[in-house]
Amino acid sequence: QVQLVESGGGLVQAGGSLRLSCAASGRTFSNYHMGWFRQAPGKEREFVADINWSGGNTNYADSVKGRFTISRDNARNTLYLEMNSLKPEDTAVYYCAASGRFSLAPISGIEKYDYWGQGTQVTVSS
Repeated sequence: QVQLVESGGGLVQAGGSLRLSCAASGRTFSNYHMGWFRQAPGKEREFVADINWSGGNTNYADSVKGRFTISRDNARNTLYLEMNSLKPEDTAVYYCAASGRFSLAPISGIEKYDYWGQGTQVTVSS
């Protein structure tokens, strides 16, 4: 079992930045492929970014590529999402997730993640 707790969300103006964190506890964090997802009101949950166990492979949705950066610190059991040049359409609840699958390739499917955090709200005002 892995417990995930997100933090760092909030209200920011368009063009601003936020850094989300996801603290993991339970099993060995470095054993898991990690991802960030988001869900806007009235929309389905969507993939944002993922990172393999070592941090050497990352993948992004086209909508955030060049603006968001996913990273992890296995010594601190923490996943991060640095978000820059935020847009109103980035407004959503952001979730971190852990997948027990070992992969060097991207894992973007929601169904492939085994554990989820409770989410943190990000609101971008225009």
